[in-house]
Amino acid sequence: MAVVALTQGMGSLAQDVAEQLADELNLATLQHEVADRVAEKMHVPRSLISRLRAGKAGPIERLTADRASIAVYTAEEVLETAARGNVVLRGWGATLLLRAVPHVPCVRIMRPFEKRVDWLMAQLETDDRELAENEIRRSDHSNATRMHEQFGVDWGDPALFDMVLNTDRLSVETCVQQVKALLARPEFAETEASRALLQGMALSARVRSALRSDEATTQVDVTIEAVQGCVKLRGIVMTADECEAAGRVAAAVAGVASVDNQLRVMAKSRLFPSARN
Repeated sequence: MAVVALTQGMGSLAQDVAEQLADELNLATLQHEVADRVAEKMHVPRSLISRLRAGKAGPIERLTADRASIAVYTAEEVLETAARGNVVLRGWGATLLLRAVPHVPCVRIMRPFEKRVDWLMAQLETDDRELAENEIRRSDHSNATRMHEQFGVDWGDPALFDMVLNTDRLSVETCVQQVKALLARPEFAETEASRALLQGMALSARVRSALRSDEATTQVDVTIEAVQGCVKLRGIVMTADECEAAGRVAAAVAGVASVDNQLRVMAKSRLFPSARN
């Protein structure tokens, strides 16, 4: 079941590559649907999620936004979709979330800044080059900031990707054929082990999302490992009630067969500035 992760950069033609690749390989695509599902879980307008990701949110929205929840719910959607297979994922941190999965090629689609500005001016039907330049810079800054905050990486680092394709030098058709060739290589063959790894990552993300959504565990941030339905929780919580609740919430998640609750309760939480009252 083919899974491809692509970057999303305004004017890079990544959308064109994703759509043609999906069409030729009969794959689904995932992009804007993530915003709908994340907004639904957070009980906020979809437009808010879109503005935050695009760097267009106002000062108050940026200050009050629950970025941690957005990251948790986004990871769940991306990993769940990838685990179902046969999909091209564009943006939403997919290349970073899936880079540990051997059978998923992570590809950066890029294009020189000036060509991206030309593209945006054509899309907007404007001759205001400064407007287009500022929009591209704002979009790039938003992407880079989000990737650094969520994953601690430099979004432009080529070492993060299996392949970097420049649509200034290569046509969309050539890019598609290059990705297809990569998928056909033995290094990206899906195996039982790689499939199990992805399924475990998806289940871990589902458990983390459930913990975030439950009032009793919304502040719990611990290590979650899932292997063949067996979930292990490791880390520190503030109270015995949180420890018990985390195990209970995890056990109720679809796909969880057993929970090994190794969480430890902080004995003297009052000594730590981050402790909750």
